Amino acid sequence: MLNIGLLGAGRIGITHARAVIALPDVRIAAVFDPVDAAADAAQALTGARRASVEEIMADKDIAAVIVATPTDLHATQVEEAARAGKAIFCEKPIDLSSARAEACLAVVREHNARLMLGFNRRFDPSFARLKAEVEAGAVGKVELVQITSRDPAPPPVDYIKRSGGLFRDMMIHDFDMARFLLGEEVTEVFATGAALVDPAIGAAGDVDTATATLKTASGRIAVITNSRRASYGYDQRLEVHGEKGMIQAGNETATTLTRANASGFTSDPLLDFFMQRYAEAYRLELAAFCRLAAGEDIAVPTGEDGLAALRLADAAVTSLASGRSVRL
Repeated sequence: MLNIGLLGAGRIGITHARAVIALPDVRIAAVFDPVDAAADAAQALTGARRASVEEIMADKDIAAVIVATPTDLHATQVEEAARAGKAIFCEKPIDLSSARAEACLAVVREHNARLMLGFNRRFDPSFARLKAEVEAGAVGKVELVQITSRDPAPPPVDYIKRSGGLFRDMMIHDFDMARFLLGEEVTEVFATGAALVDPAIGAAGDVDTATATLKTASGRIAVITNSRRASYGYDQRLEVHGEKGMIQAGNETATTLTRANASGFTSDPLLDFFMQRYAEAYRLELAAFCRLAAGEDIAVPTGEDGLAALRLADAAVTSLASGRSVRL
């Protein structure tokens, strides 16, 4: 039995707990959350005991931890887990500061800890199939990647103020996906953005509508577009173009039903929430982590992947402020 400690029992922590308890020979053994209602809900779901972070780290029977606490706690808790000899799953980002994230990864390397970052979109079945097709040569040499990510509605402004901004909070997933698909490291970033959805977001110093153009040393290009509002649902699309053609992964709806009449064709709206759209991705992501924690040598998003995506976000922030491209 693989025993896991859950740090943070909010929305994403509970999502990961549900994925874990559906797996054989794995269980959530202990839960930490300072909010009684959240901890109680996690205990009711998993049957785990409630414990402090210190107790979880000291428990030799707990081999792995899921870090799903607020972002400002991630780096410290990852370091504590690394020193305790535990496998670690950490929600993105490790920290909002690249320097702090780099220092954290030094501790992880020092203790030879197994760390997986929560870039769940790599595990989405459609996106994973697209990646496999690209690697198999379906489009030949990759030339252009286009990534569209638009939320149904903006989050509360209070969240915006502590999120690190659109590039570090939202587009960081797309920066990781761009690296994943380009097959080369990005050497240049140019970003633009504006507050077009909610003036309060602009007043908070952030943008809600943005693009980033990424370029590699060989000239491959990725174009990312983000918006905090899409009236038609949660818009998530990928396209890879190359010398032999193009491959796409599109949006998902609740059903594939299409209706046709004299007015045209209609279908179900897009799924309206990331927890629905990426439900299977979250499940497959945690299944992969449990295999990693059990000692299997499998490919997963690493701490270095998290740091690389965060550095691209930093470059985008700098580019937006300066109006110039930033070289890495």
